[in-house]
Amino acid sequence: MSKMKTTFIVLFLLGITAVLIGCNPAANTATAAQAPLAQGGITVVGQGEAFGTPDQANVQVGVEVFAPAVNEATAQNEAVIQQIMDALTALGIAEKDIQTTNYSLWAEQIYGDQGPEGIAGYRVTNQVNVTIRDINQVSDVLAAVTEAGANTIYGISFSVADPAALEEEARAAAMADARVRAESLAELAGVSLGDITIISEVVGQPVMPLGLGGGMVMAEAAAGPSVSPGQLSYQVQVQVTYGIQ
Repeated sequence: MSKMKTTFIVLFLLGITAVLIGCNPAANTATAAQAPLAQGGITVVGQGEAFGTPDQANVQVGVEVFAPAVNEATAQNEAVIQQIMDALTALGIAEKDIQTTNYSLWAEQIYGDQGPEGIAGYRVTNQVNVTIRDINQVSDVLAAVTEAGANTIYGISFSVADPAALEEEARAAAMADARVRAESLAELAGVSLGDITIISEVVGQPVMPLGLGGGMVMAEAAAGPSVSPGQLSYQVQVQVTYGIQ
């Protein structure tokens, strides 16, 4: 038998063997048994919330001055802002807790029928952000800076110096809520919960339902306004995926 004919017979036999294996149900069953099973799960979002009383506050106080000459406007503004700084220092506010947030100087034009006709004067605005670490001092600070010459207040905000405990409380509540939601879904689907496979967390900004906000005319605050810090709400969301059985 020639070498070419022998090679042809061998290839033919190999082809028949492959066809027989492919048609064999047992072989197919073995192959299917080796394929990975699809992984299922239940994914839920749990909500948690904790409330705390603020222990510090931030307030922006400032002075706005108008004068015919630029040097006069800046000098008057600087004198008043220095009086404000002195008043804050007298109340025990640390230098690190007083920060300039805005300083503006602009010329105010006189307008006529033909457009700008000259400069009426100059307006200077200077604002500082004050961190008040004793929540009971808020009213005293407002009264003191008013007496010192401040004529604007912008947005009082309250906060908790160390929110870690509140965030932990909200986180625990969120995980418990996620478990309840997942168990409800599992019961409806007729399955059992397995182990947790994925957890992700979103911490929201604290919500302040009570407090002062926006601008306030200082004449109304001169007597030392009543300030209510209210409560802060810390919220946490967790997305949890459970395996199913």
